[in-house]
Amino acid sequence: MKNKDIEQLKKELTPIQYEVTQNNATEPPFKNEYWNETRDGIFVDIVSGKPLFSSLDKFDAGCGWPSFTKPIQEEEVLEKADFSHFMTRTEVRSKLADSHLGHVFNDGPDPTGLRYCINSAALRFISKERLEVEGYGEYSYLFKK
Repeated sequence: MKNKDIEQLKKELTPIQYEVTQNNATEPPFKNEYWNETRDGIFVDIVSGKPLFSSLDKFDAGCGWPSFTKPIQEEEVLEKADFSHFMTRTEVRSKLADSHLGHVFNDGPDPTGLRYCINSAALRFISKERLEVEGYGEYSYLFKK
C-alpha cells in the first residue's frame, strides 16, 4: 500500500481495527463486538466493504470470537499458512483488501467441518433489515424463507 493509503486507513479505522486488519493482531475473546451477535445479516470486510460471511453460517464455538462454517463466496477469502506464535495454523485474509480476518480450523460443525474464527474488528455487521439501504440488497435472498 502507498503511505497515503495507510494514513487514510489510520483515520478511517479504530486502533484495534487497524491493528487486526493491517498488522495481524488478535482482539480479546469475549470482549469484541460480534462474538455473540445473533441477528440475521451479513458481515463485510471493514476495509473494503466486501461481503464475507452470513449470520446463517454463524455458530457459537465457545471461543469468544465470531465463528462461521463458510464464507458467503469462497473466492473472497484467501487462506495462507501461518507459523507465528510457535503454531501451525491457516490464516484467513480478505481477497480484495488483503485484510487479516482470523484463522480457519478443522473443528467446526457439519456441513463443512470448518470453523472460520474471525476477529470482530475486521468486520462490519449489516442487519437483514438494512441490506437494501446499505447497498447490499443483492444479499437479501439469503434471508428469504
